[in-house]
Amino acid sequence: MTRPDPARRRAGPRRPVRARTLLRRALLLALLAGGAPVPAGPARAEEAFVTAQNADAVDVIDLDGLRVVATIPVPGAPAGIALSPDRSRAYVTAPEGKALVVIDAAARRVERTVPLGGGPLGVGVNPVSGAVYVADWYARRLWQVNPGTLAVEAEIAVGTSPSGLAATPDGRWLVAADRDDDALSLVDTATRQRVAVIPVGTRPFGVTVAPDGARAYAANVGSNDVSVVDLAARREIARVPVGERPYAVALAGGRAFVTDQYGGTVSTFDTATLAPGPRLTVGDYPEGIQASRDGRRVYVANWESNTLSVIDVAGLSVTATVRTADGPRAFGLFVR
Repeated sequence: MTRPDPARRRAGPRRPVRARTLLRRALLLALLAGGAPVPAGPARAEEAFVTAQNADAVDVIDLDGLRVVATIPVPGAPAGIALSPDRSRAYVTAPEGKALVVIDAAARRVERTVPLGGGPLGVGVNPVSGAVYVADWYARRLWQVNPGTLAVEAEIAVGTSPSGLAATPDGRWLVAADRDDDALSLVDTATRQRVAVIPVGTRPFGVTVAPDGARAYAANVGSNDVSVVDLAARREIARVPVGERPYAVALAGGRAFVTDQYGGTVSTFDTATLAPGPRLTVGDYPEGIQASRDGRRVYVANWESNTLSVIDVAGLSVTATVRTADGPRAFGLFVR
């Protein structure tokens, strides 16, 4: 049986939604929401590059002024996003366009479109080499794209329906969430070989690696929990219950923040004790999530509300909401 296009599919039952949303809405539950090291340099205002799938666009949001300052047309139902180590580029997956779109972040324009075929979904960047990895939802593989030539230089075998991707801070390991295998793949980036398969909860999508590279956190859409994985031991060490249909995880202030799609909430828990914390109400159908560079705020893209929520980490409260274009996903690393 032929699988539906990844831009038009979601795991699990659907809620009633607007008719226009049904045209694009399906799939794409996932990818990484953690941060990568930022090179030293002069301070600059943070921006969010938010993929707006229904609008075929990427919004650029000034996170100090809390307003959209640019909208970049990106055909092909943009979903996943990652940034180059120096934050000069945004890499965006276009599932309906079957391509990786490269955006010049300063110029606010598309620099190049890299045809891939298949079903490009999650995207991650090696923080050391700058290599770009794209998950093919339709196949058990990742594409590796050279950041200099933007040519596909390798295919890496992983599990079934790979979605979220996250690299360790030293660039040595890449973690892929293999949704239909209920597992994570651990890839050696030097050999481009999968070296371990780590069973987790049901239908993992978003995956985040801790800043010290010791643990990975996988949001399990099917079992409504987050798997905590010891990467050195290559095994799951805990499973933390969260809200309904968790999508992705961000880390800040000693806590994990988890978007609960069906709950319209962000669940929290202590990363040391794994004790649950408050559950915060955000917009409808929250998906992408990432912490600010200083760890004081967490940003949440709300697919159905067309908003970006701002969470104060210390106060554990929503302090602002920014309107976005239609269908914000921000599936990956999106804070520049």
